[in-house]
Amino acid sequence: MRHLLSTAGMSPAAAETLLDTAETLKKTLLGREVRKLPTLRGRTVVTLFHENSTRTRVSFEVAGKWMSADVINVSASGSSASKGESLRDTATTLSAAGADLVVVRHPASGAAHRLAGWLSSTNTAVVNAGDGTHEHPTQALLDAATLRERLGTIAGRRIAIVGDVLHSRVARSNAYLLSALGADVVLVAPPTLTPVGAATWAEPGAGGTVTVSHDLDAELPTVDAVMMLRVQAERVIGDVANFFPSVREYSAAYGLDGRRLGLLPEHAVVLHPGPMLRGMEIASTVADSPRAAINDQVRNGVHVRMAVLYHLLAGKDEGA
Repeated sequence: MRHLLSTAGMSPAAAETLLDTAETLKKTLLGREVRKLPTLRGRTVVTLFHENSTRTRVSFEVAGKWMSADVINVSASGSSASKGESLRDTATTLSAAGADLVVVRHPASGAAHRLAGWLSSTNTAVVNAGDGTHEHPTQALLDAATLRERLGTIAGRRIAIVGDVLHSRVARSNAYLLSALGADVVLVAPPTLTPVGAATWAEPGAGGTVTVSHDLDAELPTVDAVMMLRVQAERVIGDVANFFPSVREYSAAYGLDGRRLGLLPEHAVVLHPGPMLRGMEIASTVADSPRAAINDQVRNGVHVRMAVLYHLLAGKDEGA
């Protein structure tokens, strides 16, 4: 694996290998007072974030440090990008300075792919930490790890992804990955927040399917997990009111509250990639309930990102 840019086209075998490695790393660190492995000693990981982030940035930094890599954080506001430097020049500068891997988040869809192309003649690997409304592959992997941990298996499960699907890179990456792993994914959103062609997001030959629905109450009784999405007002072109009448009406139709939690099967789990808008897409009573695996997602995110760093930087050298 040279880079990790997308879950589209990722084989089930490759995904399972990453998930298995993450599970092994999690067990290896369990109970350790000092959570440090020497695996990436001498390697340099740079996080290059042109958008704000808490979970993704922190978990990549923790993952790198737990594997003894040198981790350097670069933000757009604190770099030469604020002076007008291009993404290409920033990337080649970081590579020339000794970065073995660059974790990039950027508001432009396709930015991570372009960066990987610019660095194709170097030994610097690229991980897509979210590019516009396109993809967020490590989020999908940590969601899959959490579902596997809570449900035992992904194949044959039915997963609802609910909310602002139109602007969600998380929804896209999860639809690609979970359907490839054999899950049936149903995208539940208002028509105005449903992308054209969303039902085609299932990988060709995938064991699972991707379908679209606009009726949340009708879907909840038959799902094994429900993933709530934040309405991404910062990506909306124009006024949010063009997509739904009001926050109150959106919440009434597509919010997960205590009543809707009761519609879910007893074993069903609740996910959210964060940040949460409590009271809009998810009620606090749901987010803080035992049915929610939101903090599990964060914890698994560290181990999944450790696995990604391992396979990109160390696995190829050890024949893994």
